[in-house]
Amino acid sequence: MEAELAFWALLGLREVERPAGLDLAGHWVQRDAIQLHLLEAEVPVVPAVGHVALVVSDYDTVVARLRAAGHAAQPRTEYWGAPRTKVHSPAGHLVELLAPTPGG
Repeated sequence: MEAELAFWALLGLREVERPAGLDLAGHWVQRDAIQLHLLEAEVPVVPAVGHVALVVSDYDTVVARLRAAGHAAQPRTEYWGAPRTKVHSPAGHLVELLAPTPGG
């Protein structure tokens, strides 16, 4: 879980306190109005399809930070005039990073 938390921190998500009384083991991370709940499992369950997509205002910096930390951030086809990159979290979840679209 430490590697997973460090990965999300590179994307600007910081751990926040979970509500008291929850029985699930895990951690919650948040950036602005985005919150992810990372539940602990002995064997991570990675869906066959789907992904988390995040628009990051400091796209180039975030991608460089990921690569410097050893994550294989791979460019994807640009849509709407904005670059995109895919990367897998340490638990194997696909994450897509998008630069903000021009004018939007």
